[in-house]
Amino acid sequence: MKKYFTFILVAVILLSCKEEQENPVQLNSQEISHILGEMTDVMLYDITNPPLAARFFSYVCLAGYEVVSQHDSSYASMHGKLREYQKIKQPSDIANYSMELSALLAMLETAGSMQPSGSIIREYQLQLLDSCRKNGMAEEVIAASFQYAQAISSEIIKYARTDQYNKISNYPRYTPREEEGSWYPTPPGYFPPVEPYFSTIRPFTLESFDQFTPEPPAAFSLDKKTTFYQLLHEVYQEAGENLTMERKEIAAFWDCNPFALQESGHLMRGMKKISPGAHWMGITGIACKDAGLDFAQTMQINTHVAIALMDGFLACWDEKFRSNRIRPETAIRKYLDPSWQPLLQTPPFPEYLSGHSTISSASAVVLTHFFGENFQYTDTVEVRFGLPSRTFNSFHEAAQEASVSRLYGGIHFNDAIVNGQKQGFQIGEWVLNKTIRATAPSDRLAKLK
Repeated sequence: MKKYFTFILVAVILLSCKEEQENPVQLNSQEISHILGEMTDVMLYDITNPPLAARFFSYVCLAGYEVVSQHDSSYASMHGKLREYQKIKQPSDIANYSMELSALLAMLETAGSMQPSGSIIREYQLQLLDSCRKNGMAEEVIAASFQYAQAISSEIIKYARTDQYNKISNYPRYTPREEEGSWYPTPPGYFPPVEPYFSTIRPFTLESFDQFTPEPPAAFSLDKKTTFYQLLHEVYQEAGENLTMERKEIAAFWDCNPFALQESGHLMRGMKKISPGAHWMGITGIACKDAGLDFAQTMQINTHVAIALMDGFLACWDEKFRSNRIRPETAIRKYLDPSWQPLLQTPPFPEYLSGHSTISSASAVVLTHFFGENFQYTDTVEVRFGLPSRTFNSFHEAAQEASVSRLYGGIHFNDAIVNGQKQGFQIGEWVLNKTIRATAPSDRLAKLK
């Protein structure tokens, strides 16, 4: 009898070891947000501009999603949905890997290769692997997952290299137009324009850069009866004498200007501020956590938001450097009040459209598709930068506040805000139609839980 029980015990132990090997440690879905947070920190260090930040987020998320789609057939590949995206074969000679770890490592490998200070990302990658070891993940599982991740990441990086971004540096230096009503560098940094040729690179889903071209901006005029003059005076009032404490808080919360400078004596120091896209990726992570979504669901939603961000910036930047409109700060100081200063520092690129309005609306459309119209959440993204959290009853409510914050901050005219929102709505719907089957938002959230 004793020998029998010993045999049973040994058999159970061996079976448990086999099950542990076949079912390695499951990584929490919040690890996705941690990686995107690490990317954001590197962007702060590199002073990554908003459109380029969206490019990094999109390819990195795509790498993670590719692993998920190969592992779970309920998540369709992006092949045939994104422009020029070739089918990536699942490595057939790799076994006993962790899907979650492979996806995370694919993200990290891609971010480490694409971001200028990618070595910092590599350090986080080592920390992640050490954590997996401490939690009992076998070395062979880690090795297999890393091998899988490298295979996927290399294909994503090849795809990224064909989007023509690497050719932008060959274009001639952008020279501001010397004509009334056109954009000109603004204080205090007087930076040259950011990414004037960004719209020359390949979009993910758009058929053309000008697919959702908005109506032209109000024509420049100093006639007090014209639309432009009324828009100009509106900024002067709303971002001036009508600027309440609440409006100041709203403007500061959505500032998201990586180029902001702070005077310190005779020196100018950069202020740590994330890009608009990084803010919305943070919101995405908060929503996924609040809804209790699993790893694959979280990866899917982050990827769709990132794609919408990228195509949103492409469309918006196409319009910015076509209309090339003057910023309120320049016009007000020149034509109304030489001493006037906006609450927020003016970012270094033309005014029309409002980029924050475009990408916030596009992100809100995608997130609403997955979570529904009335998803309440508390946005804590800016807390670590000294700003209090804000609670919203829906993503569209947040996008609306992000948009109007540009008026309160004194950096955009209202037609750039309204038409930016329209463009964002169009892009968000377009991305969803191109990448995922239409599902009623109310049913969608039920399926995700």
